[in-house]
Amino acid sequence: MKFVDEAVITVQSGDGGKGCVSFRREKYVPKGGPNGGDGGNGGDVLFKTTSRMHTLYSFNFKKHFKAERGKHGRGKNQSGKSGKDLIILIPPGTLVKEAETGRVLKEFIQRGESFPVARGGRGGLGNQRFASSRNRAPRYAQEGEPGQTLNLKLELKLLADVGIIGLPNAGKSTLVSKLSSARPKVADYPFTTLIPTLGVVEIQETNPFVIADIPGLIEGAHRGVGLGTRFLRHVERSRFLLHLIDLSTVPSEGPLGPYHTVNQELRRFSSPLDQKAQVIVLNKVDKTGTRAVAEKLRNALEPLNPDIWVISALTGEGLEQLKNHLARLVEKARLVDYESTQ
Repeated sequence: MKFVDEAVITVQSGDGGKGCVSFRREKYVPKGGPNGGDGGNGGDVLFKTTSRMHTLYSFNFKKHFKAERGKHGRGKNQSGKSGKDLIILIPPGTLVKEAETGRVLKEFIQRGESFPVARGGRGGLGNQRFASSRNRAPRYAQEGEPGQTLNLKLELKLLADVGIIGLPNAGKSTLVSKLSSARPKVADYPFTTLIPTLGVVEIQETNPFVIADIPGLIEGAHRGVGLGTRFLRHVERSRFLLHLIDLSTVPSEGPLGPYHTVNQELRRFSSPLDQKAQVIVLNKVDKTGTRAVAEKLRNALEPLNPDIWVISALTGEGLEQLKNHLARLVEKARLVDYESTQ
């Protein structure tokens, strides 16, 4: 299934049913009183998250959604049946906005979370509601209220414990394929990864955690260069970041350049994103001459961030130690989140 993380749709709640104008017509009661029933309420439009969806792909094919209208009232004081609510399923991590204004209506995080975005119109009152001592036979009833029509923009932000960031061709896809069961496309050229990929990392005696392989960032990503803004939002909800650096491309002069380039894009895109904790991973130590580069870069990075690991995603060197370290960090972050909700 194609990964789609944006969609624009139109939703319409149901119109309310009309109230009824009716009078009793019983034997021996030629001029009975009013008995027109009320119209039913229109159905609401609700969004609900489901773990069975991981993309907004289905909204490529259906873009208009309408809830059922309320039934009209009838004689003998019979009220119309309310219209059925329309439930639209979306994946967790979806942000729902007004398309025109960008105003956020709801951010869906948890599985099974639901929220009404458009309320159905109220049903009109039947003529029996308007009977009074002055007007015993009202010949009018209310029309039902119209439903709401909204143009909405859906944006999906992947939910992962660890978001992997770095320049193109740093080895992110290879790392995800070695740490998890995910099988992203892997090749030795930039921009192999064109869509975000989630992988589940399983370790004995601890809970599994989710990592997200985000397509490589380039200078100007915060402005959308290389689809940067679409990719950056997928790491906003990560508990922390894994910053992967390709040792084989580190310049001898100014070795911190790749590190600063990526962090500058994070800072310009989102201040909270820039504040996320990072684990720095120096990759491709299997290539000739990179061990000396790793030592030099480690010395330069330690004053900025001492959480540094040297690996080869290709050969597996250092991966087991890195995996265990990430698992400990995730467990610690989950514990902090749990305690904050108590």
